[in-house]
Formats: sequence, structure tokens, C-alpha cells
Amino acid sequence: MASFDPLYLGFDLSTQALKGIAIASDLKVVCQAVFDFDVHARGFEGVRNGVVTNAAEHEVVAPVPMWLQAIDGVLEMLQKEGLDFSRVKGISGAGQQHGSVYWSQQGDQLLSNLAPGLTLEEQLSNAFSYPYSPNWQDASTQEQCDLFDQHLGGESELALNTGSKAHHRFTGPQILRFRSKHPNEYRNTARISLVSSFLASIFLGKIAPIDISDACGMNLWDIKLGAYNEKLMALASGSLDPSDLKTKLGDVPEDGAASFGNVSSYFVEQYGFDSSCIVAPATGDNPSTILALPLRPLDAMVSLGTSTTFLMSTPKYRPDPAVHFFNHPTTAGLYMFMLCYKNGGLAREEVRNALGPVPPGSDDPWTIFNRTATRKPPLGADTPSSPVKIALYFPRQEIVPNVPAGIYRFTYTPDQPPVPGSHSWNLPTDDARAIVESQLLSLRLRSQNIVAPPSPNPDSLPAQPRRIYLVGGGSKNLAIAKIAGEILGGIEGVYRLEVEGNACALGSAYKAVWAVERKPGEKFEQLIGARWREEDFVKKVADGYQKGLYERYEKGVEALDAVEKEVLRRQQMNVKKAGVSGAGQID
Repeated sequence: MASFDPLYLGFDLSTQALKGIAIASDLKVVCQAVFDFDVHARGFEGVRNGVVTNAAEHEVVAPVPMWLQAIDGVLEMLQKEGLDFSRVKGISGAGQQHGSVYWSQQGDQLLSNLAPGLTLEEQLSNAFSYPYSPNWQDASTQEQCDLFDQHLGGESELALNTGSKAHHRFTGPQILRFRSKHPNEYRNTARISLVSSFLASIFLGKIAPIDISDACGMNLWDIKLGAYNEKLMALASGSLDPSDLKTKLGDVPEDGAASFGNVSSYFVEQYGFDSSCIVAPATGDNPSTILALPLRPLDAMVSLGTSTTFLMSTPKYRPDPAVHFFNHPTTAGLYMFMLCYKNGGLAREEVRNALGPVPPGSDDPWTIFNRTATRKPPLGADTPSSPVKIALYFPRQEIVPNVPAGIYRFTYTPDQPPVPGSHSWNLPTDDARAIVESQLLSLRLRSQNIVAPPSPNPDSLPAQPRRIYLVGGGSKNLAIAKIAGEILGGIEGVYRLEVEGNACALGSAYKAVWAVERKPGEKFEQLIGARWREEDFVKKVADGYQKGLYERYEKGVEALDAVEKEVLRRQQMNVKKAGVSGAGQID
């Protein structure tokens, strides 16, 4: 590649790492780097898996200065990889959704006066009124969520307006709690960023606006109106006049690729960026992931990372308290349908670890787990008529269903109440398949009103995605891919996006390309779709729909639904008896 060819940078500020990726105009990856917080960060005690946990209050937060250290760190890594920053024409990024960053009164001024030769962490130590950002795993806001769900008349009304019912991690309930718990810090807060707009702000050298898609993860943005909801803003701000909170949050531009301005002079002088390099809007990690490949109608993306998420692009706005809807990050008139679960990869790792050490001669820690999961019969049932084994695996309090941490094992026979306990289970081996089934059955249960049969449909196939695309660290696991096809279907099969777990950062880089090179009126899907070569980025890893087996899992969907309702019923009974949240272990 000639030295003058333009490059584009995409970043992913996730829970456990900051990833950076550089691509060319033809979308080919040039280089990439990862700053792992647990491995590379220095001076942050108590950080594990990228966060600090206060179990007593169900708080999960991340130190904002650690992220500053990571930005300098990942740029230095890219530099060592040989990246010439002077060729970079555009930057975009993504951040873990819902997290909030609280800027001090002098934050904007400090940002605009960064000097080369000193680190970001050194220069921005006083830029924040509060040095931590609530993480999406935080579960400290139940009281505030109840207020949000009630404020418009119920959780269905809240979902209708904002795309979601109230969730612990959403920014509105978090701001409400922060204002109450840290009143002095809130009074000293000049601006509030989401993690994505925080990342854009650093590169821009001034506070950046919030992205149109990421704004939908706050329970404050009215998707139908395209503006902040006045009643919800008043609730979060504690005032009948929400103008102060509006000022703190700032405007939300509609154009997902409008340039925010040129990169800060700090990065020009410190790393050699060209002063004409633009900073495009940064979005949430999930919206950015959906940009990593041009999804077609009925395509579904399953992200198997620390959390488990299910993503589809749809023109239909059908909000429901059990799901999430967001504005699409690039395309007006489209929405992003999402399911999100706290207990993804870490929950699977706990089951894996319980199965014993890696056998001699194997360097794959999933060897025993995969062999065990694929040898067990579907739903733990020896015959289609046998009772099925269904369990919920929640090391952390889950989002959907909203129940305390714990493992909930049941056996289920149709038309009968689920039977709690593991007396019929072979532990720990039954857990290997059951945890994968549980996570995937929940996706199928909650997406069944969004998917549709193919058209035309000469074979009378049931409603299901056209393709399943797997991304994230767990996407490399062929056993999980196999079971995903059996449960979720996929008319054309199950595919893996071959970007080494960096789909989110890649989606951000694509957005930077589009922001700089688009022609007037050219949509993201048009520009990226014309340059995107499927054979370079995706690989079929498992069969999808299998007649008979897919239908057999209807019983699993029914069983999971019954088990979740039973766990919620027992939780409510425990709350009534004890006056506190119910305990989480049924065994």
C-alpha cells in the first residue's frame, strides 16, 4: 500500500479492554492493538475484569483515569505496530453502553489545553467531578428503576417512548441515584458524557455530543419525538425545570456521521496525526457491532462476549418491556432490536471451570466443556417425550428476567409446574449443555415476534433468522455454534465474523470511512456494502435450521418461559415474607 493512502481508526472502549483497529478505504485491516485493563493498567487497585465491584450495594464501576491511561497506551501500541498516524483521515469509536462520565467545571478547559509530553491521565486528573463510571453490570438502581417505570404510567409506556423499560444500567436511573448519593459531586458536574461520547471528547479536545443511537440507552431520550422526554428529565434531575440536566447532557445530532471537528492538537503533536483528521460521532458498543457487517433483513447477530447480546436491524418499531429498541446508528428510519444479558461469557466460564482441568496435551481450556456439551442430548432428555432439564445461570443479578444472582435448576414436563432442584441432574456435566441452551433459548423466546418465515417460502419453513452471525470471544467455540444453529435456526446457516473478536472496533472504523468518503445522500449500507467482501470477513461454522430438531426445541422455549415465571413467583413470595429481595439459589 502506498504511504499516502488514507487510513481510518476505530476504537472499542469495552468493559475489559480498549481496542484500536486501523483499516484502509477498501476496509482491509492494517493493524490493531488491545490494551487489557487487568494486564496493562497500572495504579488501579481492586480492578478485576476491568471493573471495581461493591457487592454490598450491588455497584459495579470503572475508574475513568484508567481509560485515559488506556487511550495513550493503545496509541503507543499501534505506533509500535508501525501505524503512521499522519495517514489517518477519520476517527470514530464505540463505548460500553449506558455508562456515564461526570465532567467537572474545569473539564472542558483542561481538555482544550492538553500539552504534548505529558499523558492524558496526568493532565486530566481534575477534569472529572467523580472519578468512576457506572458499568453496565451495575445493579444498584432498583429503587430508581421503579420510579422510572411508574413515571409514565408503567413499564410498557416507558418502553413505548424510550425503547426500553427501566434497567439498572440505564443512564437515567444511574443519574437519579448519583444525584442522591453524591449531591456535591453532581452540583460540581458541568457536563455528563456517555462512554462513547467521552471517547470522542478526548480525541476532539472538547466535550462531544451524544450519538443518536447511544442516546436511546438512557431511558431519557424519546425515540418517537426525537428529543429528550421532559417528564423523565424532570424525574432524573429532581426539578420541574430539567434545563440544567439538558445542558449537562447536551444536544443529540441526528446525522450519525457528521464531523464533530478535527482531532485535538494534542494528538497531532504527541502522535503525529494530521491536523485535518476528523472525529466522527462515537456510538455504543452494540450499535457499533451491528455496523461490522451489512446485515440484510432477517439476519441476526449474536455477540458472545462478557455479556450476551442479540441484534437485528429492522424498520419496524415494536417496543416491549422484554426487549430494547434503539435508533440505528447511521440510517434514519431503521431501528436496532436488541436483547442483552449480563451473564454471558463469565457464566459459561464458571461452568467450564467446574468440569475440571484441561486434559494433558490440550491447550484449549474449553476441550472438556465442548466435548461434554455436544455429547449430551438436547434439553438433557433421552427421548423427545422425556422431562427436560432447564436452568438459569446468573453469577450476577440478571436483567431479563430481573432476578437475584444464583443458579436455578429445574426439570419440566409440559402442562405441569416446573420442579425445582437438581436431584435428576448429573452434575457438573449436565450444566455444560444446559447453560448454552438456556442462553440461546432466551434469545429465541424473546425474538420470536421479530423474526419471520422466508419469502417466498416453498418449503413452509418456520419463522427464524435468515443467517446467524456470531461475534465476540465465544464465537470461536464450534460447540456453541453448533447448538446455536440447532436452537436459533438460520435458513442459510451459522457464520462467524472473522475479525478476531474486534467486531465493535471494526464497526467504528467503517463508520469513520463512511463519515469521510460518503457522497451526498450516500447511506452507510450503500458505501460499506459496495466495498465489503463476504469471503474476506465471514466463515460458515455450523448448520442452521434442522427439521425436527428446531421443532423439538419449541418444548425448550416453553420450558424456559415456565421456569422464569416460576423463579419470579418464588422471588416475589420471598420478598413478601422477608421484606427484602429473595435469595438466589434453587437447588
